[in-house]
Amino acid sequence: MKQLTSLASQGKGMVGVLLPDTTTSARYVTFDAPYLKKAFEAAGLDSSKFKIDNAQGSASTMQTQAEADITAGASVLLVDALDSGSGAAIEAAASARGVKVIDYDRLVKGGTKDRTYVSFDNVKVGQLIGQGEVTCIADWKVTKPNILVMDGDPTDNNAKLFAEGYNGVLKPHFDNGEYVNVGEPAGTWTPSVAQTTFAQQYTAHPNINAVVTPNDDNANAVIAYLQSKQIPAKTFPTTGQDASLSGLQNILKGYQCGTVYKPIYFEAQAAAAAALYLRAGVTVPSTLVNGKTTDDTAKSDVASVLLTPLWVTTKNMADTVVKDGAVTSSSLCISQVKDACTAAGIQ
Repeated sequence: MKQLTSLASQGKGMVGVLLPDTTTSARYVTFDAPYLKKAFEAAGLDSSKFKIDNAQGSASTMQTQAEADITAGASVLLVDALDSGSGAAIEAAASARGVKVIDYDRLVKGGTKDRTYVSFDNVKVGQLIGQGEVTCIADWKVTKPNILVMDGDPTDNNAKLFAEGYNGVLKPHFDNGEYVNVGEPAGTWTPSVAQTTFAQQYTAHPNINAVVTPNDDNANAVIAYLQSKQIPAKTFPTTGQDASLSGLQNILKGYQCGTVYKPIYFEAQAAAAAALYLRAGVTVPSTLVNGKTTDDTAKSDVASVLLTPLWVTTKNMADTVVKDGAVTSSSLCISQVKDACTAAGIQ
């Protein structure tokens, strides 16, 4: 980021960062906010020139935060919207006042046409989840897999992309009769709702013996329910993403097959870099933008920075999330998983 210091000095106005919540994933507090702060500071941006807010799950709060940033002189808004409807309203208001917009992590459907999108390849995220489920079913020797497919919140465009990815992987197995698709209940990013939904489905369909869960927090809720039913480890595949502490520990315990690791440090760096270019009145260069994402609602292709996710299991945990510093071995290797950490080469 130090090479962007000249951009930081040239730019005008401040960068307003709008993060969505603290409940659907631990990432926004644990990773995004501190990594974005670090990236801006590394580029030499004064603390008065950027502001990071969290809407705490309220679209109206995010709207208020956006208006406050614009009034305070923001020239760029970095928006991780709670849903596309509220996000599009924020972006329309920003665009009308000459404020540049970056869609951070989630694409806002129907957002302003002149924007940049910074995220991971979210179809690939879903494919990794699906492939992880398939591998785990084989490794854990699950016979006659009866799979419940659980999605994220349908108002989140990322959830749709994740589903596109894992459904594409699983469909051939359903079509040829190797697996049974027990159902696809309404999606959510609220772990307590995910747990209730799973409990209802499991009660109605006690033959369920595997589940696709789209993130670690939802998986953790499902796993807690399975443990209450004395389901043993390495018998009931679950999946996840975000490489959260609970997700990684569930993998070490043998209750979760793996997790999609999205190195948020790199996402934050890319978003901060894009914001600095836009703040300086410079088009985000092709060295950073590596693709386009179609927004069917806005009928536009959005210049995109798409990063590559990784599937993490016990086999590569030491060389990925631990090595990268996304989690410390001391916080990860609590007494219940100490032996598993040692077996996984985590010191």
